[in-house]
Amino acid sequence: MEKKLKALSHLYVTVFMSSFASFIVVPAITDVTMFALCPGTDECSVAIYVSGIQQAVIGIGTALMMPLIGNLSDQYGRKSLLTLPMALSIIPSAVLACSRTTNFFYAYYALRTLTAMICEGSINCLALAYLADNVTDSQRATAFGILSGICSGAYVCATLAARFISAGSIFQVATLVSMLALVYMRIFLEESIPDRDDSMTQPILKESEDAIQKDGNVLPTKMPAFKRIPSLRDIICLLRSSPSFKQAAVVAFLYSFAEGGMLASSMYYLKARFHFNKNQFADLLLIAGIIGTASQLFIMPLLVSPIGDGRLLSIGLFFSCVNNIIYSLAWSPWVPYASTALSVVMVYASPSLRSIVSKQVGPAEQGKAQGCISGVSSLANIIAPLIFSHLTALFLSEEAPFHFPGFSLLCVAITLAIAFITSLTIGNAPSNSSDKNSSSCMEV
Repeated sequence: MEKKLKALSHLYVTVFMSSFASFIVVPAITDVTMFALCPGTDECSVAIYVSGIQQAVIGIGTALMMPLIGNLSDQYGRKSLLTLPMALSIIPSAVLACSRTTNFFYAYYALRTLTAMICEGSINCLALAYLADNVTDSQRATAFGILSGICSGAYVCATLAARFISAGSIFQVATLVSMLALVYMRIFLEESIPDRDDSMTQPILKESEDAIQKDGNVLPTKMPAFKRIPSLRDIICLLRSSPSFKQAAVVAFLYSFAEGGMLASSMYYLKARFHFNKNQFADLLLIAGIIGTASQLFIMPLLVSPIGDGRLLSIGLFFSCVNNIIYSLAWSPWVPYASTALSVVMVYASPSLRSIVSKQVGPAEQGKAQGCISGVSSLANIIAPLIFSHLTALFLSEEAPFHFPGFSLLCVAITLAIAFITSLTIGNAPSNSSDKNSSSCMEV
């Protein structure tokens, strides 16, 4: 037990530093983008479209890569696969650490788009699989909540640092912390390869061995590495492995679609409507992060047992919907700040959803399952920016069909309302490992 706690502590430190490096650039990137593309203005349709296209392309890449990365981590270990995204994530911030002129911004834009196809979400996906390897079913919602709280804590610290650091120094700090996170992970984090005990359950997807006939006997033979890559049929079969998993995938798609819409809309909306700058963005994110971190670390663990992860998921989605309605109707700059109070329950959605997913598969398939859900989420991230970037630019312009600057955020709220209704059918999903034989998708 002590060995597992030590391993988890190193995982938490790794995730904290990696998340810190990722989040510290968020308050500054909007101003950097607009300065490079539309200097001296508060409204820039080009910046909105460029960001939306980047988000969509990244979504295509991650939709393809997440199931593969999760599957390979089941085969070769979580630490081995963590090395790749953590190393690649250093490159884009290093470019802007050198300069933030237009040419350097375009270089950053290209490199960020390429590297994020592998990095976006993969560290979190592999960390969730690592936790699932080391905690029991009953502890996963709490463990996932703590991991989410660690990420929120990194978000708070990064946003606070961004509040007092110049734009140039922000990207230098991000580069340095990313490098430290990679070195720390390689030195201290122990490898975690799931045990493949097939005596109780059969795997849903392809195993690493095939059977061949020789002299009347069946002998196992190693399957070539490329055949271990999950096919579309494997992913579909995994989604159909249990009703709860399929419903969770639908909720994941809708939730990520709404998150993508919020990301594509909110900051440009606040900048155009209330002239928010880097420091105001940082303050807003900081308040929400502090509230969310405290809730995930201290309140959510107390609620998991009496309420259950299914109800916590529904609660988080409902108040996320309310938050976006308030945003869309904001009549004063203080309204977005006031709505951050809802973060106390909004943050329950993601870890609860991941906990439900984790309980539907066996120990040797955690990477596949988390990668599959990340892939579904990435599909939503392909579509969301293409729609919401256009809506945001349209309703912030003079060509809007009617005056409603927050219309895109209202559409986000509607999406979350549908996700909330869908989540009510999941309930408190039990572990599905005991009856997975009936839904095995092994190749015959």
